[in-house]
Amino acid sequence: MDHDSNVVKSLQNSRIKEITKLRKRSCRDERGVLVIEGYREVLRALENKHPVHDLYFCLEFFQGENEPALLQRARDAGCRLIECSAPVFEKIAYRDRPEGLLALGGQVGRELSDMPRRADSLFLVAEAIEKPGNLGSILRSADAAGASGVIVCDPRTDLNNPNTVRASIGTLFAVPVAQADTPGTIDWLNNNNIRIIIASPEAARNYTHIDLRGPVALVVGTEQLGLSKSWIDHADESAMIPMYGQVDSLNVANAATLLLFEAVRQRNSK
Repeated sequence: MDHDSNVVKSLQNSRIKEITKLRKRSCRDERGVLVIEGYREVLRALENKHPVHDLYFCLEFFQGENEPALLQRARDAGCRLIECSAPVFEKIAYRDRPEGLLALGGQVGRELSDMPRRADSLFLVAEAIEKPGNLGSILRSADAAGASGVIVCDPRTDLNNPNTVRASIGTLFAVPVAQADTPGTIDWLNNNNIRIIIASPEAARNYTHIDLRGPVALVVGTEQLGLSKSWIDHADESAMIPMYGQVDSLNVANAATLLLFEAVRQRNSK
């Protein structure tokens, strides 16, 4: 199929100028837009029926043979396809090595009241996360562990940052995610009889010695500051991850992964 007559080739194209403005969070929030770049990320958005309205693509940057099927899938979902020249796509891409696919969709984030609950709910609560890469990694681990959802409390980074999408490899669209403040989250967990297990280097008990079955929320904070006093005061249990080297704490995403998979191990053991 020959697209050439419709290919966007001008760097001054109004659509292209609008996309470059989306590098600023204020512009993304004002328009309620999320930038989704990369094959796996766009595919997961479509697989999870996340609203995607525009898909910009460049044939020269395609990595394999699956992209045409993805374009068709996007078209079938009602997405508008816009082909770009290589220089134009390089201007809108966030990555140093673009994959030739960049979509615009609705932002992610639901209310606590919309979070799914079950008899063995497993939530991961992340407080005051500063880096989109860490937040994306946490989402990836939560998806891998089959968690009920992730609650982002008092974030210092943007859940809808394109780098969060990238670091999560698109699992941002698979895992239910809510943003809330700490007091509201504590109230919601208590009202739903979900035990609060916080990760703390000062805890007396090893995380593998704490019962993580049944409805629980695993709460992690930043490496530098740890969790706020509210979480410490309202915790049902405090879990310590033992350190045997010179460092006194793990990266927050690594700590979250250990806790999540310990919960999975306990739930799967006879």
